[in-house]
Amino acid sequence: GIVLELLKEAMVSKLGDAKGFLIDGYPQELKEAEEFESKIGEPKLVFCLDCSAETMSSRLLMGSQSRQHSDKTKTIKEGIESYYQASKPVIAYYEKKTQLYKVN
Repeated sequence: GIVLELLKEAMVSKLGDAKGFLIDGYPQELKEAEEFESKIGEPKLVFCLDCSAETMSSRLLMGSQSRQHSDKTKTIKEGIESYYQASKPVIAYYEKKTQLYKVN
């Protein structure tokens, strides 16, 4: 709820100056998508950056020290799996409701 209220305040404050809004990383869960639509409105366009778990993992691991690599690899893998589980319903929701563009 807090993130949604902050988004709403920021969007309302720029309504006269903006042609639109790009919101990065939100909503992350279906409940957030539904709340966004009920309190702010339905988005006209939704982008989904579509890349493999391997690509995400390798980019997140870039620059890490080798002795911490195995611990970070496990943590990153778990985070990516959680992300996929949470985002699948959101992606399916927007595929049905609005124009969803997947970007490879």
